[in-house]
Amino acid sequence: MALTFYWYPKCGTCRKAKKWLEEHGIDFQEVHIVENPPTKDELKDLFHKSGLEVKQFFNTSGHKYRELGLKDKVKTASEDELLELLASDGMLLKRPILTDGNKVTVGFKEEQFEQTWLKLEKDF
Repeated sequence: MALTFYWYPKCGTCRKAKKWLEEHGIDFQEVHIVENPPTKDELKDLFHKSGLEVKQFFNTSGHKYRELGLKDKVKTASEDELLELLASDGMLLKRPILTDGNKVTVGFKEEQFEQTWLKLEKDF
């Protein structure tokens, strides 16, 4: 089963993650995170399956995050408000987001990809 790879092509971290996936022969379907951002419901599903906090889905180093002054809002907003905000603009999302429908990783750390996605390939 191919993975869904939400990415932004101009993002260096996304390009590194894509290269890693290709080098390891892992099939994935690309989704441009800005042109086709996940919906609120999709984000809610990704968030619950990831085991992370909603605030970890924010691209805290992005211009949009700082421009909107979200640092304090993220601390006090409800889960629903945060998911609504994330779904409103793909540039607010930390990337890449990779999922097989059950597992989810956010961002790119080679060790995490090895543990999550290489094991997956060996299970098939």
